[in-house]
Parts: sequence; C-alpha cells; structure tokens
Amino acid sequence: MSPVSEDDLHCLVENAYFEARNQGTAGIIGVIHVTLNRAHDNRFPDNICDVVYQAKTKPSWKTGEPVPLKNQCQFSWYCDGKPDIMNNIKMIDVVKVAVNQAIGLWYNGIDITDGATHYHATYVNPNWNANMKLTTKLGDHKFYRMN
Repeated sequence: MSPVSEDDLHCLVENAYFEARNQGTAGIIGVIHVTLNRAHDNRFPDNICDVVYQAKTKPSWKTGEPVPLKNQCQFSWYCDGKPDIMNNIKMIDVVKVAVNQAIGLWYNGIDITDGATHYHATYVNPNWNANMKLTTKLGDHKFYRMN
C-alpha cells in the first residue's frame, strides 16, 4: 500500500509528467523526490498536492476564487499559460511506474537528489541557487538543497 493518498499520487504523476517526461527515469524520479522532500519540509506546504500547486495568486475576475499568476508558481507548468493536458498515454504509464518506484525508494531512505528541494533546467541560471548546495544533475535538471 502506498504511503500517499490517491489524490497525492495523481498530483505526483501530473507534476512529474509535465516537469520531466523527457528526462528519462532518473530525471522523473528526481522531480518526484524533490516534491516529496518539499512536502516533508516545514518551509513548504505539508501535503503533496499543495506543494505541486503552490503559487502566487490573485482573485479571478469572474469568480473571485484565487487563480495562479502566470509564471509565479513553484513548478512552471502549472502557470505557464499552456493547457495542462496529459495526452501521451505511453508516458503517463511510464510516469506512474516511476512514481511508485520513487515513493518506495524515498520511504526506504533512498533519495537520488540527496535532499534537494529545488531544481532548474541546465540552460538557465536562476539567482535563487546562489546560496544553495548543488546535489546532483539528472537529465536536463540541476538539483539543490539549502546550505
């Protein structure tokens, strides 16, 4: 039995799909481990779905409900303005397997990111990483944890 809820499993699949489906298994598992690390770090929301959908928001002009601000999310896919449709069935299946593997590894003390709570694509150099420790590179992502 998985130590996370069905909703959290869906959030992990969705996040890994949009963030790392082109990264290979290690890159996918790395993104999942970052998400799990954040959910268990008191600096972030305390459940997986809240971690995945963490964003700066504003009230919707239609409903008044909070909506994410474009490009102001912890995970870029969530507020990049593109439709969030998982349409590659084969990759969805690959990501689902990777999620289950990653959860098993993580809950048994194996974190391939070495405690990372952040990552970015290798082709950018954001200013937030200046005071962080680079832990590994997986696929096209560099992974970091707080010093």
